[in-house]
Amino acid sequence: MKEPVFVSPAEIAASKAAAKRVKDEVYDLGLTYHIESYGCQMNEHDSEKIAGMMEEMGYAKAEDKSKADFIIFNTCCIREHAEQRVYGNIGALKKRKDENPQLMIGVCGCMMQQKDAGRKLFKRFPFVDIVFGTNELYRFPLLFEEAYHGERTLQVRDMDGEIAEGLPVCRNSTFSTFTNITYGCNNFCSYCIVPYVRGRERSRNSADIVNEVKGLALAGFKEVTLLGQNVNSYKGDGETTDFPALLRMVHDQVPELKRIRFMTSHPKDLSSGLIDAMAELPRVCKHIHLPVQSGSSRILKLMNRCYTREKYIEEVQQLRAKVPEIELTTDIIVGFPGETEADFKETLSLVEQVGYSAAYTFMYSPRKGTAAATMPDQIPDEVKHDRLERLNEVQSKVLRNGNMKYIGTYGEVLVEGCDHRSEPMAYGKLSNFKMVYFPGDDSLVGSIKNVKITGSQNNSLIGELV
Repeated sequence: MKEPVFVSPAEIAASKAAAKRVKDEVYDLGLTYHIESYGCQMNEHDSEKIAGMMEEMGYAKAEDKSKADFIIFNTCCIREHAEQRVYGNIGALKKRKDENPQLMIGVCGCMMQQKDAGRKLFKRFPFVDIVFGTNELYRFPLLFEEAYHGERTLQVRDMDGEIAEGLPVCRNSTFSTFTNITYGCNNFCSYCIVPYVRGRERSRNSADIVNEVKGLALAGFKEVTLLGQNVNSYKGDGETTDFPALLRMVHDQVPELKRIRFMTSHPKDLSSGLIDAMAELPRVCKHIHLPVQSGSSRILKLMNRCYTREKYIEEVQQLRAKVPEIELTTDIIVGFPGETEADFKETLSLVEQVGYSAAYTFMYSPRKGTAAATMPDQIPDEVKHDRLERLNEVQSKVLRNGNMKYIGTYGEVLVEGCDHRSEPMAYGKLSNFKMVYFPGDDSLVGSIKNVKITGSQNNSLIGELV
């Protein structure tokens, strides 16, 4: 792992000074912002940081996007569909901008970090005021200040990125949230653009992570998810602290926190130390997101995943032997270049063998600049669609069968919300990520409740308070 570069206190101070200057200028104008976020939890958490900086600049969150004074799109480039949605949503604002030139529009995130993407978007949409890449997040108030004074601003640097501590965060929840432990990725899976837009892997220092988590726990948060493209490869404090050690630090030094989650884990780096930590630490959630991507060793090699089907199954067996209550979720790609029907059937059989509680399934989407985009034997879309449908059918059956073992059992649910479509039903997750619905109202949101599981439906369990 590359030694991380930390943003200097002077640079953070300059950004905060810009935020204050903007706030002083707009404090009595009642201006509002709206963020549209696409993609993964990393993007979601980046959007929380953007929101924090917006509020430092004196803007309030708009209840209605149509009335916002500043709209920013935090983009994702993992799949082409997400990119097209962004372009369409930006284009839809042209008429509104024509009618109200004071409206400000920004675009940031992974999509902008692709080669020439920011420059091209800046040219294509001349009504966009500010464009910046993933490496400029901490400088957002400085860039916004320029744009606010009428200077269209484009800032995208081709670099591995830095770690910025001390940014404000406006969190979307009051009881469950994220904490970054790493940024970037070193894996270069042949289908994935992330290392090119997020840079090489960098780890935060363990003390900064622990202090942040402790502050969140003392502020009333019950659950924190330790976040990284590959948390398993965390190497902090000059590479002296690995992820199992960090997990133990957070668990032991923040006793106020009820639940500790993490994602995402790469199978090639899943260690016996992490499995032991999950088994031994009671407040570490008994769930792991372990993306398999394919059940075929041949396809996994083409994907540059650095493990085989057999190795993956062995890891699952070790997890279940040490942590019997664990549930696994995964990501799966169908229609990767060269995938035969036999390869695909290996994926189906692996899904049946592992028994995932959830699988996030996707058709392969070529990403310019990745190795897989130029591979021979690209799979026709109709074949991809057929395989995706068949995979989802198998996973649905696996899920229904897996849910049956919970009927009659008890567990603790962190209540996330309430569904009012018929009888009010509170919902939330068990420690192992299983979603449970039970009779309850909004007053329960944010609390942890004991429930008895009485049935199942589709992707979730049904319960009752005990």
